[in-house]
Amino acid sequence: MFVRLFSLLLTTAALPAAPALAALDQPACERLKASRVLRKQAPVGCDRLTVVRFPYIDFSGAKRDDGELMVLDAVAPEVSQLFHALHRRRFPLAQARLIDHYGGDDEASMRDNNTSAFNQRAVTGGGPPSLHAYGLAIDINPAQNPFLQPGDNGTVRVSPPAGAAYLNRRAARPGKPPRSGMAEDVIGLFAAAGFTVWGGDWDTPLDYQHFQFSRELAQRLAALPEREARQLYLRQIKAYRNCLGERRSNAGTACAFTQAP
Repeated sequence: MFVRLFSLLLTTAALPAAPALAALDQPACERLKASRVLRKQAPVGCDRLTVVRFPYIDFSGAKRDDGELMVLDAVAPEVSQLFHALHRRRFPLAQARLIDHYGGDDEASMRDNNTSAFNQRAVTGGGPPSLHAYGLAIDINPAQNPFLQPGDNGTVRVSPPAGAAYLNRRAARPGKPPRSGMAEDVIGLFAAAGFTVWGGDWDTPLDYQHFQFSRELAQRLAALPEREARQLYLRQIKAYRNCLGERRSNAGTACAFTQAP
């Protein structure tokens, strides 16, 4: 696969022996299917998924070398660079395990404060495939960045429940003093890698842990062969970063892709 060529550029002496980027082999693909992380009619198949391995700093300040995320092949090198940037910044992650460790159960992954990416499921509440099903969405530190779903009589469901500690008394986020591991500190890093949609900007539900590509771009990338998808992605990233440069001199310039989740 085209993306494998980038693993040699991203591997350093500080990383574990396993390759920084790894395409799925047949046994790994079968495990995804057995755990129902990947099912029929998925937007992307095993041949388009890449495992990204990276070091990170945990909440005790210790370095860990067991971080893993599964993403669309065309964006894997930049996802690797993104998580190495988080490591250099010492932005903490509780852990980062592939969702098949939880049998595809997003709630279980959130309760475990697990940072994750690919998972074939619908958007929360039902409907079209989530951007996780494209390998183009990442949830970071769910406890520090909870999902908020308004309910009846002004109630709000907080997932995971531990995330309530990172909200104010009205179950909201604005004005909450920044704390270690909160997503607001890294919005720019995710956007520069193409994850320009942040769930913390939505009206309802609010999903502070969630970063994704626009749905329009995700569908285009999934429909193209890997090489063509990567070329399109790199053009989009270049245009976005050029726009950011122009925005510094023109406050009226808007650069973010704001497609619906």
